[in-house]
Amino acid sequence: MNNLNFAIDEYVDQDYFLTTKNISSEKKAEKSDNKIKIIKVIFGIFCFLLLCELVVFKYVMPSLSSPKLTISGQKVYSAEEIAKKLIPMNATSWFDFDVNEAAAILSSDSAIENVVVQKKFPDKILINVIERSPVAVTFVSEKGRTFPVNVDKNGILFPCNSKINNTEKTIPIISGLPVEYMTYGRRVPSKYKTLIDQIAEINELPQNYFASISEICVKSKEYGNYELALIPSQSKVKVLTDRALNEDALKYMMIVLDVVNQLGNDVYEVDLRYGAVAFRTKSEVEQGIE
Repeated sequence: MNNLNFAIDEYVDQDYFLTTKNISSEKKAEKSDNKIKIIKVIFGIFCFLLLCELVVFKYVMPSLSSPKLTISGQKVYSAEEIAKKLIPMNATSWFDFDVNEAAAILSSDSAIENVVVQKKFPDKILINVIERSPVAVTFVSEKGRTFPVNVDKNGILFPCNSKINNTEKTIPIISGLPVEYMTYGRRVPSKYKTLIDQIAEINELPQNYFASISEICVKSKEYGNYELALIPSQSKVKVLTDRALNEDALKYMMIVLDVVNQLGNDVYEVDLRYGAVAFRTKSEVEQGIE
């Protein structure tokens, strides 16, 4: 009986020891899991803070600072000159920058044909500028002073600039256009738009026809019409023609001038109007013979 009690007591003690040991192991495991969870939470918080810091420094801070301008497309104006035109906007940050206002300011420049302004988050302003290209040069008078101005394909007047006027293509001079006063951005009178269109088309041809013409004189007629007088660059002979200024007319003029040059130096004027060729000599001009 005593042996049985001892065996039972021993069994109970062992079972109690194993149970206590298991509980202790579970507590240790639970504490270890809790530590891992705490470490994960702390690590997650640090990652979140790091991500927030990256967002702030990469996106928020640049958006609140002065915008960075990227200017393209211009040939005459420098990027600095374009940027100076936008100074009156007083845009202190990317959020403050008004693309419509910027486009309006740049478009008000008569030498700029078109402009596109875009905002790119977080701090970039993209500006693409298309400048006007001259097809001819004319002269205007203002306050007793005469100066040249460019004319683009749409008949709009804008300032001459050595960077765009020194091109491989010869830009013809037009005289006699009735531009009464000078305002950059103003168009030539509408009835001369056809002439500007013709000059622009000839400029697009591979042959440099205007290299042989130093001046195109516009001669106004009654009832609002006009005719042209061409001054060749290699000859002192004036060529009268109608308003049909095209490649065929220029080729025909050059052929006639070759013949005239062979006739001698007495020819002063060649009349190609009305489908015929007529000549006036210097002596006839001196005598006032029409």
